[in-house]
Amino acid sequence: MLRINASLNIPLSEIELTAMRAQGAGGQNVNKVSSAIHLRFDIPNSSLTNFCKARLLALGDNRITNDGVLVIKAQRYRTQEQNREDALLRLQEIIVDAIKIEKARRATKPTFSSRQKRMDSKSQRGAIKAARQKVSFD
Repeated sequence: MLRINASLNIPLSEIELTAMRAQGAGGQNVNKVSSAIHLRFDIPNSSLTNFCKARLLALGDNRITNDGVLVIKAQRYRTQEQNREDALLRLQEIIVDAIKIEKARRATKPTFSSRQKRMDSKSQRGAIKAARQKVSFD
């Protein structure tokens, strides 16, 4: 079971993990060892709640295909085990970010005293700058 939070778990049978060869530098090792992990998670056919599924599909993430399959490629590390853990952790982070509900921002007005202090400081600054000008004796 992949534990997302206290009330949400995903069975590992719903997550498809396949090993493949990693891209990039690595010398001879990169050509013969399948250390990268390709994770596929079918969102519509998963055991997640409908709310979680809707939030995940509404993300607009380019890792989610048109069929609703989330694809993560993990090749950050040299070993298959570390890449497997990295892929599962990234899946967990995506789901946690998707189901997080942001608190609505309520616009507020500045108080009268804060506006007054602001205007006083602007006037004071203007007076300082005016005092720098040349004095004419006309």
